[in-house]
Amino acid sequence: MGQQDVANAVSLNSASFNTARLTGPAIAGVLIAWIGTGPVFLLNAASFAAVPLSLWRIRSADLAPDVPLTRSKHQVAEGLAYVRGRPDLVLILAMVGILGAFGMNSPITNALMATAEFRMGPGEFGLLGSIMAVGTLAGALLAARRSGPRLRFMLGGALGLGFFTLIASISPSFLLYAAVLVPVGLASITFLDSCNTSIQLSVDARFRGRVLALYLAVLQGGTALGAPLMGWIGTEFGARWAVAAGGTVVLLTGLFSVIAISRNSPLTFRAQLGTAFPGKSAARTSEKALPPNNLPL
Repeated sequence: MGQQDVANAVSLNSASFNTARLTGPAIAGVLIAWIGTGPVFLLNAASFAAVPLSLWRIRSADLAPDVPLTRSKHQVAEGLAYVRGRPDLVLILAMVGILGAFGMNSPITNALMATAEFRMGPGEFGLLGSIMAVGTLAGALLAARRSGPRLRFMLGGALGLGFFTLIASISPSFLLYAAVLVPVGLASITFLDSCNTSIQLSVDARFRGRVLALYLAVLQGGTALGAPLMGWIGTEFGARWAVAAGGTVVLLTGLFSVIAISRNSPLTFRAQLGTAFPGKSAARTSEKALPPNNLPL
């Protein structure tokens, strides 16, 4: 796989990962209503056999060998220092953590809305996840058509996620709420794919693995930390307030990021929208890592 294929590969990987992440609870909800909780746990355990099977089927001859890094006691500290020296990466990770905590806890918010607000059961809850996965898959496939990451997709995904989440919070019926989940899923995968691809293409090869590990830790850690908070808001104030609170935080985070980028970069904001990501140090660091076709707006 050449450098020009990285963006497409990341998009397809994001499609697989996030579709599984969002459709898993949906499938589980339908199966629990159909065959019960115990058998679903057994099926989930059996599904892990796909991992060693996939690793066994990898064609080692097609892998690109790389020079292994010398192990040291300070590898983690060096990775963190590298991120601290890249304001663009700091902003990406901050956005990922906040959006993960408040905008990507759909299993919690959908369960609250389905059961507490609309008085539905596990089958309808599973249906919400499946409908949201339609938008997720559509967003991932659209991202796979792009040649590289662009800042406008990352910011647009964050703003869109906040906006449509707020619309979902005031949806008067179950069907309208379900319909709004399609653009919610599309916006979330657009944001995540843009962040992931920007990191893949702009980070120095020596630090790429460590930065990606930090990215996943922030995303999954933020989601895990936000889940009990969203559940508490839903329990104390109502399901709609939990959804609205998440959408408000996400939308404000997107607006703050737009303002911060437009004020703090020496480049014009329009020019920034066509690059993988702006920033003084980012421009110097990623000049060789980014292919030319990432630059046009």
